[in-house]
Amino acid sequence: MTISFKISDKTKEEMIKYFEDKKRDKTPAYAVFQANEEDTVVTLYESNKVVFQGVSADIDANYWKETEKILTGKYPEESKKKEKKNDDDKNDYYFINSIGSDEVGTGDYFGPIVVTASYVNKKDISFLEDLGVKDSKKLTDEKIIKIAPTLIEKIPHETFILSNEEYNTWHEKGYNMNKIKCILHNRVILNLLKKDNFLIDHVIVDQFTPPRNYFSHLKDVNENIYRKITFTVRAEDKCLSVGCSSIISRYLFLKEMDKLSKEVNISLPKGASTEVDKIGKYVLEKYGINKLDSISKKNFKNRDKIINE
Repeated sequence: MTISFKISDKTKEEMIKYFEDKKRDKTPAYAVFQANEEDTVVTLYESNKVVFQGVSADIDANYWKETEKILTGKYPEESKKKEKKNDDDKNDYYFINSIGSDEVGTGDYFGPIVVTASYVNKKDISFLEDLGVKDSKKLTDEKIIKIAPTLIEKIPHETFILSNEEYNTWHEKGYNMNKIKCILHNRVILNLLKKDNFLIDHVIVDQFTPPRNYFSHLKDVNENIYRKITFTVRAEDKCLSVGCSSIISRYLFLKEMDKLSKEVNISLPKGASTEVDKIGKYVLEKYGINKLDSISKKNFKNRDKIINE
């Protein structure tokens, strides 16, 4: 996975300080530095462009996006590779019978990872459009809370909620975020297929890693592997079954966050911002490190800041 965007001079100074002891010996041309951050290689260029490469690139990129927002008041715009346009691309995956899988929670320090696979028959399309699933990524949490129960009742689906304790155990075994996502997508797809003899044109997963890497992550997993998958970027915009899965996963994630918030008597924020650090310090001081770790992802940078600062 590769993510890149431009940052301000203020964030550039912060990055130089942060990565001072993590720099690689060799620096690419026109770069200020290149450094290792666990599973991610970070390269900062003189032009203020920063590039994150690796299986945890999204986690590290989100952290510095939040830093940019705090220092400048706005998020940086992510660079996008030019893609060959295909006007028929959306139609290829829209008016079909499909299973689509999507996940929520991978960029949040607090809370679980929720992965859902949903089945949509062509006859459901009009109903789902009226409900608002067509633009799932544009929906507010309030709208999701309103329509998700209807989807859960009407649309065949399978969900797996990976608790923070389970996530931390997997990560300690050497499972990075992408491997975890691959395992969970594979699991919910297989479990959904067991429920009925669905008429399917495509099984679609929003592409977060190249297909070769997806199946490579599953090689040593002692589970059956579903291989007839169509990988496509921005799948939630093209495929209603992925849109349904996105909404259901988000809804269940919000419900889980409410439960965890009640456990510590404070509203837990989403994401990985300094507000998250602030609440994390409160939880640490009031309940201790074991409680903090039981409701969060231990490999996020937030944990070090919460403990050390």
